[in-house]
Formats: sequence, structure tokens, C-alpha cells
Amino acid sequence: MADTEKKQLLHLVFGGELKSLNGMDFRDLDALDIVGIYPNYALAHQAWKSKAQMTVDNAHMRYFIVHLHRMLDPHDDSKTAS
Repeated sequence: MADTEKKQLLHLVFGGELKSLNGMDFRDLDALDIVGIYPNYALAHQAWKSKAQMTVDNAHMRYFIVHLHRMLDPHDDSKTAS
């Protein structure tokens, strides 16, 4: 890989309605909103922020960013930065 080419640090953005404000269990797994997979944290954060702002009236609706690159290769210390 060329030095000028950036590594893909894949991030998943998804959300759904939680059963409780105090937990992380989703009300309906079939209704999860898979927003997308993004090549870097900045783009994932933009997508997350947009979706979170659209659902601000529903306190139970939460969106998350998952660092897929860390799950795909958890032993690669060079991927610790978002």
C-alpha cells in the first residue's frame, strides 16, 4: 500500500429503539436501522449525527458507531486511532 493511500478503518452505523433508557436491549431486532458502513470515523460520525438528530424526539431511539476494523483485526495496534 502506498504511503499516500489511507487504510480503510471500517465503521458501522446502526440504531434502534431501546426497551429502556437504562439498558442496551433493543425493542425489536427486526426493526434495527442499519445506516451503513463507512471507510473512516469522520464519515461514520456524520451519518450517526444526522440519524441521531432526526430521531431526537424519541428518547428511546439510539444510534451507535461500531469500530468494525477493531473487530476484524483486534491485534493490530496501528488501528487504535479512529
